[in-house]
Amino acid sequence: MLTEEQLKKIVPNSFQRDRIIFLNEFNSLSEEHGIIGKIIPPFIGEVAHESGNFHYLKEIASGIAYEGRKDLGNVFKGDGVKFKGRGYIQITGRANYTDFKIWLGGQPDIVLHPEYVEKPHLAMLATLWFWNSHNLNAYAGNMVSLTRRINGGLNGLKERIAIYERAKEVLNT
Repeated sequence: MLTEEQLKKIVPNSFQRDRIIFLNEFNSLSEEHGIIGKIIPPFIGEVAHESGNFHYLKEIASGIAYEGRKDLGNVFKGDGVKFKGRGYIQITGRANYTDFKIWLGGQPDIVLHPEYVEKPHLAMLATLWFWNSHNLNAYAGNMVSLTRRINGGLNGLKERIAIYERAKEVLNT
């Protein structure tokens, strides 16, 4: 079980409230979804960066940049804004929301109400779903490949690696 003290050392710029909310969800769900041992440091490195140190469960940008992105399943006018990044890993696009909804068994209807993914429990489930459905454990030892698979590029790579390295040290993995 990851502690608040450990997480503060790993992500020192995070707010205590955000760490506690993240930890409640992470500790209750991570083991069941295969985020254990050596997988924890890269997982934390990625999600801490993607969520602004666990603070943002909704992308700050408007989402207009995703408008018309068929590769994300955004085929209807307004999909870019409606299906902008949410969750700790910022799932993006109608296709991801639809696949996540199916994984959830259809309820709650996050395609009709994507804002539900901003709630901590669904934010963590979305993150775990994305991680596992994209087989990210296979890339956990390579932060460059992992970041590309999550982000589509290398945005924030230096920060992701720094968090990953601190997590490895703090958790002795």
